Amino acid sequence: MKALRIFCLGGLLLLYAQVGMGQDSIRTEHLQEVKVNARQHRILTSTSPLQLLDKGDMLRLGVTDMADALHRMPGINLRDYGGAGGMKTVAVRGFGAGHTGVSYDGVLLSECQGGEIDVSRYSLDQVQTLRLTIGDNDDIFISARQASVAALLAIETMSEIPIDKQPHLSTQLQVGAFGYVSPYLRYVQRLSDRFTLQAMGEYTYAENDYPFLLHNGKYTTHERRTNSRMNSGHGELNMHWMMGRRADGMSRSQLWAKIYYYDNDRQLPGIVRYYTDVTAEQLHDRNAFAQARWQARSLDDHWMLKVQAKMNWASSAYQDTLVANRRNDATYWQREYYTSAALMWIPGDGWAVDYSADWMMNSLNSTLAIDLRPHRHGILQSLSARYAKGRWVALIRMLASVYLNSVGRKIETQQGSANPTKAGQAAKDARRLSPSFSLSYRLLGNGTASDELYLRASYKDIFRVPTFNENYFFHYGSSDLKPEKTRQLNVGLTWKKTSSGDGGNGESLRYKGWNVQATLDGYCNRVTDKIVGVPYNMFVWRTVNLARVDVVGADASLRGIWQMAPGQQLSLQGSYSYQHVVNHTDRSSKYYGNQVAYIPLHSGSFALGWENPWVNVSLHGQGMSKRWANNEHYDGTEVDGYWDMGLTLYRQLDDLRLCGKPLRGVKVRMDVKNLLSEQYELVGHYPMPRRSWMFSIGYNF
Repeated sequence: MKALRIFCLGGLLLLYAQVGMGQDSIRTEHLQEVKVNARQHRILTSTSPLQLLDKGDMLRLGVTDMADALHRMPGINLRDYGGAGGMKTVAVRGFGAGHTGVSYDGVLLSECQGGEIDVSRYSLDQVQTLRLTIGDNDDIFISARQASVAALLAIETMSEIPIDKQPHLSTQLQVGAFGYVSPYLRYVQRLSDRFTLQAMGEYTYAENDYPFLLHNGKYTTHERRTNSRMNSGHGELNMHWMMGRRADGMSRSQLWAKIYYYDNDRQLPGIVRYYTDVTAEQLHDRNAFAQARWQARSLDDHWMLKVQAKMNWASSAYQDTLVANRRNDATYWQREYYTSAALMWIPGDGWAVDYSADWMMNSLNSTLAIDLRPHRHGILQSLSARYAKGRWVALIRMLASVYLNSVGRKIETQQGSANPTKAGQAAKDARRLSPSFSLSYRLLGNGTASDELYLRASYKDIFRVPTFNENYFFHYGSSDLKPEKTRQLNVGLTWKKTSSGDGGNGESLRYKGWNVQATLDGYCNRVTDKIVGVPYNMFVWRTVNLARVDVVGADASLRGIWQMAPGQQLSLQGSYSYQHVVNHTDRSSKYYGNQVAYIPLHSGSFALGWENPWVNVSLHGQGMSKRWANNEHYDGTEVDGYWDMGLTLYRQLDDLRLCGKPLRGVKVRMDVKNLLSEQYELVGHYPMPRRSWMFSIGYNF
């Protein structure tokens, strides 16, 4: 109730701030000329499933954080351990999280130890666009490493170039329930006609001591989360050079450079079982990297070259003060060196050909006495061709992958070790060719019509190599593991309808005009040689290539914009996923045909936003059906389904005055999360917060 009272007070403040304001920042003439983002047109014409959320979408539809944004995309399964500091990993269409790559401004993030990227460390304050691609679409000018994953989540940060050469500052302060506070500062300046500098920093602190209901048989008690504090910071320095000019005034080449640092010292809340969640685990994560991208185009526009390089360092220090002698305490260090080059030839008549070559080296070491100091070199090459003419767009690609493994330390173990190979032996090298293709055919329209319908189909054969934990972790890992292979086949339809004869493609919506865009995809996936842990004896488990998983599913999405009146606009977004992901390993097993753990059969989301001259409103929700916490479906391991609603109010104030001077561009926002205060879990025995609130205020200088 306290959160609800604060929310109501914030809403009254927003309404009060509106009184006496001459005009809102969302002006009538602006809303009458709403621009349909050209990037959304890529969803329509993409040869494989593609989902996009830009900063405007996130504001209109009330997206609150990275986890909320990902829940809006069909086909995604998010593991969330709860609260602002809980780890969040993303998987797509029944594949494990290790098959989903995450790129940050064009370069893949790495996690060679466990293979899963924690997306909770990337806040939305700096994000311009989120893009999810499943399989390979018609964008062929990418690195070979980007083509090496079953699905790619691309995070693109803000990179606008100011028109003037004055410094521009953006500030924001967020405060919320359970001790949450997060200040944010961003500086951008165009220092010359060709050079732009950007720097940003943010800090987040949260106690995360949220209340929850604990159900134990016929008894229900009110508990509060413990050992859940987080204390994190993130900073970036970005540079952009435009080099040389062509006769048409465009730059011949451009260089982007980034320096990134992240630090998070957090407590790890324990599993809630019966009446205890006692834990004293802590984790201190640090990550620093530097990356650069240079891109050039020939004078005749027939050739394009892109070169990328990155150096990455990460450390993870774990401690548990409740364990005797602190024997589980350990610090791990990861390093990566990466370079890539892509050359695209555009001969004309609808053809484009791309060759990309990547090299990377990953290493891991730790304070453990049994540390093997593994290294892995990866060499990836891809050859792609695209044809786009008339109603057809088609892509074909062949990816050649070579992974070479070694260890820097040998350790002998006693006879009868859980790992039958000699301890300290390097994992097997891997070499493989991976084909893929995709195509799109326009059934209706001419590419600029108000009513268009596209048919698309795609196929991709790809794999992932075992992580260092799966290969080398003491007693658990095995150096004999084979790569985990995946195949995916997708067939779908995309449709767009626009009123007022605006022609789409970024043209304006007229008064009482509307735009609707929908996608529907069906797919079949298969995972073979799936890496699973099996018991070696009563106390020790080890990894083996054992399981086979088959997937049949469907994804649907809907987007709509209605210019309902001068100065007023309705935005609608919805998604639905059906995922039948079953274990087909052993027909004689009683677990054959079971739904794989933590994958719901049904999931979906919706959002409705109303922009107006008073206070903009967004009502949104997401949920899923029941899941199981393990593949065996033991009694008591069912995780109930849920539906989570949220409400957002926001407004930009342009006519405030401070000390007699105008104060334009003040942005205020109030969010209520889990509006119905439902108690639910995404990971078994890790309760999510019930109703909570967040208030933010920002100003651009």
